[in-house]
Amino acid sequence: MSDRDFHTRITIVGGGTAGWMAAAVLAPLTQDGYRICLVESDEIGTVGVGEATIPQINLFNQALGIDEDEFLRATGGTFKLGIEFVDWGRIGDRYMHAFGDVGRDIGIVPFQHYWTRARKLGVGKDLRAYALNELAARAGKMQRGKLRTTDKLPPMPYAFHFDAGLYAAFLRHIAEARGVIRIEGKIVSAELEGESGNVGSVSLDDGRSIEGDLFLDCSGFRGLLIEGQLKTGFEDWSRWLPCDRALAAPSSHGAEGLIPYTRATARPAGWQWRIPLQHRVGNGYVYASAFTSDAHAEQLLLANLDGAPQADPRPLSFTAGRRRKFWNRNVIALGLASGFLEPLESTSIHLVQSSLQRLLELLPRGTESDVERAEFNRQTAAEYERVRDFLILHYKLTERDDSEFWRACRDMAVPDAVQHKVDLFRGAGHIVRDEQDLFAEVAWLQVMVGQGIVPERNHPMADSVSEADLQSYLDTWEALLSREVRQMPAHQDIIAQRCAAVAA
Repeated sequence: MSDRDFHTRITIVGGGTAGWMAAAVLAPLTQDGYRICLVESDEIGTVGVGEATIPQINLFNQALGIDEDEFLRATGGTFKLGIEFVDWGRIGDRYMHAFGDVGRDIGIVPFQHYWTRARKLGVGKDLRAYALNELAARAGKMQRGKLRTTDKLPPMPYAFHFDAGLYAAFLRHIAEARGVIRIEGKIVSAELEGESGNVGSVSLDDGRSIEGDLFLDCSGFRGLLIEGQLKTGFEDWSRWLPCDRALAAPSSHGAEGLIPYTRATARPAGWQWRIPLQHRVGNGYVYASAFTSDAHAEQLLLANLDGAPQADPRPLSFTAGRRRKFWNRNVIALGLASGFLEPLESTSIHLVQSSLQRLLELLPRGTESDVERAEFNRQTAAEYERVRDFLILHYKLTERDDSEFWRACRDMAVPDAVQHKVDLFRGAGHIVRDEQDLFAEVAWLQVMVGQGIVPERNHPMADSVSEADLQSYLDTWEALLSREVRQMPAHQDIIAQRCAAVAA
């Protein structure tokens, strides 16, 4: 079959996590008249900061038929039950955005209204007492599948920590086995078609030319096609998300070992991540260069590692924001080529996943239409903006007064949508979600309460329950969760027994 005999030629520009996720998802199309090829160069490194995920990654892996234990062994992965935030509202504070439910709604009234009333009465405990994932995470426990002591709760949701480079290699094996063609080569230019303005082909440094009908730009921050050729434009969000630098450094494990959660610790000019893998700990400092020097940032990071550093810190520069269009002409930007939202809530890999889902829903056969492009851009822009708003919330809701950075975050004007959510919750405990909002009500609840907001009023229907019944309900819920956690195996034992990496 010649190149022109294919119905559609999809050319993926760049490998890494985004490129190979796209290749693996699209691979089945090779059986239906599509040519899927990926062009990458071993000379060009990948950023690879996305080592922590959210539970939706399970849907992606399951759709590819991936065996979970095999995936964890191949990537040095561990389980993740949530993200712990340290020192964000005030120095000394700790709270967790845990996956899954917090408490249980009573009828049509959300749990936080009963919890708010209980706190006023002095019979309610911190939210963590009613969150299965947080109780398990802090106990170093974990389990998969149906709960063992109750049928009143669904299985606990979880995500993963893994080596992003190893994950890309794992997906590459799947994609190539299913018909995706990998082309080794460094792209030096792209050619536009005169009449349509579409990208017609990319040229490699050895003179080869790779044509395509649809191009997926997975070239990282460079955006070789989406920006380099099509001049799509960029929407800058640094006025709300001021961090513009990151240093990433792996280290050996310290005393904590394989805890089943990510940690984000606020620092004087940003925050530090800690991601426990089987074979190392991923660390990084995300900071604002306007408030600290690169040298001081490196010194701070190295002084706060669990164990010995395994490599020199690797610097990254970025601007928070997104492309003005994600799908421009016949180019779709994925991953860092589409924009950057710092990895505070582990959304980088998910944003690739959700864009691929939209692509599959709107995938053209032949010439794509303006209406398909417009809908893809509308949905993707809305999702990016909702994730942006959730990240802004972490910075805005601080009482810290110990550094210029945190004072600036506390005092900054935020998008109307963020302020509206805060005001609704502060006044009467209401949480609303917008279209394409990735985060559920319980996520907004945990961050707002964790950073110091307790509603002034509760829903009037929460007052219909007597104080004794309310306390009994909360005590029963806490006992139910505590009983379940006690019988869970240790997270480290599950790793050792079921999915230990060879290198580990």
